[in-house]
Amino acid sequence: MVDQSLFLHEEVLLLALHDAKGTIAGPMYRYALGGAILAELLLNKRIEPEPTKKKLINVLDPTPLGDPIIDECLNKIAAARRRAIPSAWVSRFASIKELKDRVAQGLVRRGILRQDHDKVLFFFDRTIYPEADHSPEARLIERLRTAIFTDSADVDGRTVVLLSLARSADLLRLVFDKRQLRQRKDRLDHVINGELTGRAAKAAIDEMQIVVMIACIMPAIMTSTMIHH
Repeated sequence: MVDQSLFLHEEVLLLALHDAKGTIAGPMYRYALGGAILAELLLNKRIEPEPTKKKLINVLDPTPLGDPIIDECLNKIAAARRRAIPSAWVSRFASIKELKDRVAQGLVRRGILRQDHDKVLFFFDRTIYPEADHSPEARLIERLRTAIFTDSADVDGRTVVLLSLARSADLLRLVFDKRQLRQRKDRLDHVINGELTGRAAKAAIDEMQIVVMIACIMPAIMTSTMIHH
């Protein structure tokens, strides 16, 4: 069952954070957060891609969703002087100042994470976010486990999206055994590409193709960004 109390970018952050240390290794999670924000806007029919090769993003409905970060990103799309392709928006969202901290602090306010501080190299203070309540992450990991390690054909659309984002950002290996994941590669491909017979998955896949595409291009977005910096 999907935990509707969490947005996709919050689920991505929970997967990326080390439960006890409250830290994250590697830069890819930022692009998963950016992709999750765009996916959330697509899922909630606030935006849609043009039916052209470039898939330029248009605003369908400017009504806020009630999450400060998502609503800020929706406003950015609505206020943009030029429409942009999905990968451009993912990159822009991923570059939002203090994005990780803003997402984490929302989870702190709900008692899921705890805000703390430690020192790097004994001198530099940093903010860390250890888990205070593991149950929300446990539920989302169980959803992913069912999607990956069973033969269920009825995988809901939000789980398909989360799975594609987590896989592209290399987050799945943080919660599952790498060897077992390799053994389920075909199953992962089938779930993400919508090659299942379950009605929920089948209904979600058409509109999710743009999100799966976003997830697939995230490594290229990151590589390009690093080259230009």
